[in-house]
Amino acid sequence: MIKPRHLTTSVELRLAALDDAAALADAYTRSWDHLERWEPARPSNWFTADGQRERLTSALEGLAGGRSVPWLLASGDRIVGAVTLSDIVPGPFRNAHLGYWLAAEAVGRGLMTLAVNAAAEIADTELKLHRLQASVFVHNAASHAVLERTGFIKIGFAPNYLYIGGRWQDSNLFQRILNNRAPGT
Repeated sequence: MIKPRHLTTSVELRLAALDDAAALADAYTRSWDHLERWEPARPSNWFTADGQRERLTSALEGLAGGRSVPWLLASGDRIVGAVTLSDIVPGPFRNAHLGYWLAAEAVGRGLMTLAVNAAAEIADTELKLHRLQASVFVHNAASHAVLERTGFIKIGFAPNYLYIGGRWQDSNLFQRILNNRAPGT
């Protein structure tokens, strides 16, 4: 089991749980004006405890199946962000996709840099992955900075990569090599 990690004295990175549904719905509601330009269109139930419980159920099934790791950044009972490793592929690839977001009130405090570094360390030492990859819209300077500060390098450009904000948007592709161990070691 992946243990919580303290990022600061008041914020920890911990696995998501079904009990987080209401707090997660609150975090999205509080920060939607900030997040909307980076997120796909969401149905109205996304902003409810029931909608987030449904989403968390799926995320926790992915965790149980070894396909994903859904973390939350929590400050007491308040959710201030999330980090997710998804599409985990074992074997010779040993790769996962990294995604993350921060609530509006948490931006600019270095929390995501700390969280991404913690997730990468867990991916390396506990999940035995070789590589993480991430995609970032070309105009998202803050997210580019997080990835660069945490050892990711740009490896490509993907035109029309995601449909967000009513249009297809271009992304830059990044990777971080975690180690050069043989699979299973």
